[in-house]
Formats: sequence, structure tokens, C-alpha cells
Amino acid sequence: MFDLLLTGLQIVFTPSTFFLLVAGTVLGVIFGAMPGVSASMAVALALPFAYAMNPVIAIAFLVSVYCASITGGGITAILFRIPGTPSSAPTTFDGYPMAQRGEAGKALGFSLIASAVGGLVAAFAMALVSPQLATVALKFGPSELFAVSFLGLSVLSCLDSDNIVKTLISGLLGLLLACVGMDPMLGIARFTWGNSTLLSGIEMIPVMIGLFAVTEVLKQTVKPKKIDTEKDATGSGAGKMKTVLPSMKEVWATKFTMIRSSVIGTVVGILPGAGATIASFLSYAIEKKVSKHPEKLGTGIPDGIVASEAANNAATGGSMVPLLSLGIPGGNAAAIMMTALVIKGVQIGPMLVKTQPEYLASVFGSMLVTNIIMVIVAMAVAKVFAKILSVPYSILGPVIIMMAAIGAYALNNNTGDVALMAGAGIIGYMFVKLGYNSAALVLGLVLGQMCESYFRRAYTLTNGSLTQIFTKPITAVIMICCIVMLVYPFIKPLFIKNKAEGK
Repeated sequence: MFDLLLTGLQIVFTPSTFFLLVAGTVLGVIFGAMPGVSASMAVALALPFAYAMNPVIAIAFLVSVYCASITGGGITAILFRIPGTPSSAPTTFDGYPMAQRGEAGKALGFSLIASAVGGLVAAFAMALVSPQLATVALKFGPSELFAVSFLGLSVLSCLDSDNIVKTLISGLLGLLLACVGMDPMLGIARFTWGNSTLLSGIEMIPVMIGLFAVTEVLKQTVKPKKIDTEKDATGSGAGKMKTVLPSMKEVWATKFTMIRSSVIGTVVGILPGAGATIASFLSYAIEKKVSKHPEKLGTGIPDGIVASEAANNAATGGSMVPLLSLGIPGGNAAAIMMTALVIKGVQIGPMLVKTQPEYLASVFGSMLVTNIIMVIVAMAVAKVFAKILSVPYSILGPVIIMMAAIGAYALNNNTGDVALMAGAGIIGYMFVKLGYNSAALVLGLVLGQMCESYFRRAYTLTNGSLTQIFTKPITAVIMICCIVMLVYPFIKPLFIKNKAEGK
């Protein structure tokens, strides 16, 4: 462990490499804060720069972009309710209400500290138990991965405990939208109604931008509510809000949430295909279950921000475990990194860590340094974004719509995605008025394709035997947890009623 740390620090503190890490961190935070640019897209945009680098330095550079982009996504999620990356969507639940109360600086501070802690925990976990955890991840076949994806869907019952039925309906609508496009197994068009734009399916990012950003602009247009920066913890005036790092006492108050979410994010990140989005939603849901004040989550408290940001940043380190130990990318961003290494002639696989430990050391050192540097970089970037808060909403609203439209269009250079974003914004506004849950729809859309794909693979491999799918030990245990999470909110009132009658 000490040798790995020493080697990693020697690599990253080489002047040229350190400069590249700082540049990668700046790029990552900016890309992550831009609507429509996911973490994997940020890595893809940085990929051309890595082609001219030494493979060991290239992987360190791409890791810095990856980690920083996840953190950057929380900036616009808090300030404007626009998740910069899909994994930052749960951050809006508590981050944006804090910003509306004039505590945007404090919300950003908690976000950055949680991101750094989550990333550092994952980095040490990756270095310490990479081979062991990767061996466990190998036991996860299609049936187990379906169970993990379904566990993410079971979060639906926790997103809005006061309106469970409408939340579940919203999630089911998201699952229905996930079925639009080409059948993943048969290649047959489904629910496209002859529209070529829908052949590739309902893109998640335009829908997410529409449901969060466009909906918020519509809400502000109908009933304006200006974010008050005068009441910010800094005591500064409007337009001068700056990030306020929480005190040690405030951080200590969220210590269990931070540790729990970091562990959840690391474990989920290790599972191939799971990723930071599932980690952040799952961590937020678990926090709602174990919190001493679950009714406050979603109203603007630090615990919600910490749960989301610690988990999605920890997932970045977790996703590197199967890549380095087994040659199996843990997510889209890891797959792009693997492509870069393969192009450079690196033999990815189980022997990489043993024969060329400098790659693991490089990633380890890069994650340690990046998670510290990105706090400073993100504070500077957030200060620039925060100046926008002083702009009148009659100007800011159209600018946000323009940024959202650019983000949606840039995904595939397709005007159909812009129309999809606009439609999602109108639906999101209707959801708000009717009491439905936009986040549940996004969750259903994100996990719907994964659930279907894994289930159908498992169904094919077992020759159509549902018994074989659900009686596997790991699958059975996870599915029992899913059922408990889904059913508990419905039977909880009965327990409370029986307890009251018993008195």
C-alpha cells in the first residue's frame, strides 16, 4: 500500500504530469457544470488530448477529467436546478432549496467536501482491495445485475413518502419511455410510430434537462422567486455570493452520511454497468430510510447533498476497479479510458496490476490529487456561475433555456433532441401542478433499459426459467431487499396504527 502510494505520488508530482492533472481538473469541472455534458462525454471530449501522452500519464489525465466532471455537475444542480451530469440529479432535491433560501454558498461547500471525501475513500478502497472486490464483481452475471438495477428502481418508494402512488406512476411512465426505440435483443423498432428520431430511444439527457431546467424556468415565469444571496452565510451582497466551506462541526454532523454514502458509491461503482447515477439515487434513498429526520430531506438540508455527492464521486473510483483488475470497464467513462489504453498498445486484463503496477499507482495518485485540487477549482468556477444569480430572471430565464437547448442539441447534433427537451419541460411543469414526481420518471428512464437488457439476457441464458434466475443466492437476497423497500411504505401506517391501538 505504501509503495503504491509513493509510486503514484512520484508520477503525479512530476511537473509536466501535475500541470496536466490541474488542466484535466479544470476541464472536468467546467464540462461537468455545463448542461447536457455527462461525465462520459467529458472524458470523450478530453480523449484527443490524451493520444499524444505516455499511457501512464494519459490514464491519470483522463481520471482527473472524470472525477472533476462528476463534481462540476453539482454546481449547476444547486444554483439553477440543472444537473450538469445525470448523477447530480439527487443533488437538486436539497441543494436548490438551500440556494433559494440564500444558502447557495453553504450548499456548494457541503457538495465539494462530500465530493472530495467520497473520491478519497474510493481511491483508498481501490488501492487496498481492488483484486478482492473485482473477484466478487465477477460473480455478478445478468441476473445479479438485473437485481442491482431493480434495487435502484425500488428507490421510487422513498422519493416522495407523502405521495407514493403518484411517484410509482411517474416511475412506471419512465419505464414505458425506456421501451421506446430498437429492441435490444431483436433489433425491432418499438413505439416509434415511424419517427426516425425515436429509433435510438428516448435520450436521457434531453429529458433530464427538460424536466429540471425548462420546468424550473416555467415555474419561475409563472411565479417568480428570486434567489436571495444577501442572506448567504458569507454576508455578502447580491451577486457576490461565494462558496463557504462548512465548519468542522458542521462536517462532523454529517460524518455518518458521508461515510455510508462513500461506501455505497464505491461498491455500486465496482459493479459493471451500474455507475454513479444509480449510486447517487440509491444513497439518497437509503439516507431517507436511516435518517433521524427523513421528513426534512428534500426541503434543503446538507444531508441530502452529502448523500448524493459523496456517492457519485465514490462511484468514480469504484468503476476503475474492474477496469484495472479484470479489463472490464465499470461504466461508459471507464470504457472510453480502456479504449485509449488499448489504442496505445496496453494489454488490459487481470495481469495488468501484477506486471505493470504503475497504472494502478497512476490512477491512485491521480484520484488523490484531483479530489483535493478540484475543491479549489470548483470554488472558482462556482463563483463565476454564481454571478449569474444577480441577473434579472427576465434575462436569466431565456439564457438558461438557450443553454439547455445547446446542451440537448450537442448530444447528437439532432434538433429532435431539442424538441424532446421542450416536450419534457412541459410534461415536467404538468407533473409539478398535478403532484407527480419528475425525479421518479428520470430514474425509470435511466434504469429501464438496463433492467430490461439484463433480465432478457438472464432469461435467455436460463432457457426461460424464472426459477433459476431468482433462486441464485445473490439475486434472491437483493430482490428480497427490493421487495421490502417497495412494500414498507405501504405497511408502515399499519404498524403505526397497531402500535397506537396497543397503547
